[in-house]
Amino acid sequence: MPIPMIRAHDKILQCDGVEAINARQLDTFPYEYPGKRIDLLIETNEFTAVCPFSGLPDFGTVRVKYVPGAKCIELRSLKYYLISYRTVGIYYEHAVNRILDDLVGCCDPEEMTVELEYTPRGGMRTVAVARYSRGKRTKGTRRTKGTRGAQAPKA
Repeated sequence: MPIPMIRAHDKILQCDGVEAINARQLDTFPYEYPGKRIDLLIETNEFTAVCPFSGLPDFGTVRVKYVPGAKCIELRSLKYYLISYRTVGIYYEHAVNRILDDLVGCCDPEEMTVELEYTPRGGMRTVAVARYSRGKRTKGTRRTKGTRGAQAPKA
């Protein structure tokens, strides 16, 4: 597996490429009430990846909200899947879309939203959001707030 090199402040840092993300470990179980709509919200504040620009770790909270179809995501497998990002150099916008694509491919939900809220860096709080609705895939958005609360335009 090739290891991307990051040059930051005259230092060369190594991180894993996206090939290290292991979606094969995602697992599901049958949803026994497919005629009844429910909203599931899964949240963990233990997400981490590597900033491909600086080589520094990015920390954040992942929120997955979805309406199951015939399958639900098994939580232990989701935890291991998210851990596989720990050494991967990936931008916020790419991570949120990759997580959404992998989870949709795993459980084929009616709807799903993935939100990554990163810990503030340099006084800026960033939230990246990607959405899926069966038959329609919407583009991810990124909101950035500075210490004064100004909001950047949505992408």
